[in-house]
Amino acid sequence: MGGDGALRIRLARLPALVLAAFALTLLAVTPGRTEQPFSTSVPSAILIDADSGAVLFEKNADSPQIPASTAKIMTLELIFEALGNGHLKLTDTLNVSENAWRTGGAMARGSTMFAALHSNVSIEDLIRGIAVVSANDASIVLAEGTAGSEGAFATRMTERAHELGLAHSTFTNPWGQDDPDQRTTARDMATLAAYMIGTYPQYYHYFAEKDFTWNKIKQPNRNPLLEMDLGADGLKTGNIGDSGYGIIASAVQNGQRLILAIYGAKTAKERETEAARIFQWGFRSFAAKTLFKAGEVIGYADVYGGSTGYVPLVSEKPVRLLIPRESDEKLRGQIVYTGPLVAPVASGREIAQLRVFRGASEILDTPLKTAANVGVGSLQRRAMDAGIEYTEEIFRKYVLKK
Repeated sequence: MGGDGALRIRLARLPALVLAAFALTLLAVTPGRTEQPFSTSVPSAILIDADSGAVLFEKNADSPQIPASTAKIMTLELIFEALGNGHLKLTDTLNVSENAWRTGGAMARGSTMFAALHSNVSIEDLIRGIAVVSANDASIVLAEGTAGSEGAFATRMTERAHELGLAHSTFTNPWGQDDPDQRTTARDMATLAAYMIGTYPQYYHYFAEKDFTWNKIKQPNRNPLLEMDLGADGLKTGNIGDSGYGIIASAVQNGQRLILAIYGAKTAKERETEAARIFQWGFRSFAAKTLFKAGEVIGYADVYGGSTGYVPLVSEKPVRLLIPRESDEKLRGQIVYTGPLVAPVASGREIAQLRVFRGASEILDTPLKTAANVGVGSLQRRAMDAGIEYTEEIFRKYVLKK
């Protein structure tokens, strides 16, 4: 057995949705004292492991929130996507419209990069303006320059958010202007941050730049965590109207990356203090454990009419979790797939999900792929499988439903 320990299983033949449960015994976790539950004063927060997506702490993580300037993370996702697919280049320039200058510039008294009216600014500098100083004018310039208008860009923001699984997020403008229809959740934004970090490593570094100078005006990064000894390297703060003070942030210590989303802090100081506390607790309380190595067989899916009756299932990457450092808790795992599979079955086909639970909370959901080719079996084998399938159907119909 590889990794830090989990029982391999053979999945039983079941129709339609297969749900096979097995015990995950974490050999390196030792019994320890039971600590008091962690708490925070902010109304909404979530802390996740960037690698696995496991939730380490949450409080009202699905309650609707005013995103304020954290909405600009979604704005930058669209720009990073366009850069990645070649629709934009960092050296492309966009013109600063009067709307961008008036609505997002100095006269609006919001966060701005002080872009001059009718000047041309490169995509890269506009990105810096948003990532470092949360520039409203830069956000509007990017929206107008790539979609024609703020409204059209915001529509695409919402569409893209839903494509990424952010089901509770709706955007109506690219810079975080208060609007009753612009809402998100801490969980959605933590998920977005994890996606940004994992998908756009070539652009993520902009969030960590300590300052940005434009139009001869130098401004520091608005993320206060960058100056603290936390390993923080992004992303965005936010505050507007009645939103309270929010932050979406990420930090790395000893190769372990955590992502935090906070909304509703009463003051900037509370936001900073509670964000630091939550990060410190997370890094102190959890240790990384590898359950399965990349390519290690985790379980098997049944195959109907094949040269063999099952196919091994593996994960392309290591199955890794953050485990409480002092706990005698065991995890529960499930492999879920629709089956039995019908031969032939090709290797490398994604057909199942590995789900791991801590108590009632799902802390991991990762895809599994077939690790071998299974050809069509002999006539005798197919006849035997057909007989088994018929018998099980009769059993389900006349026994289980009684």
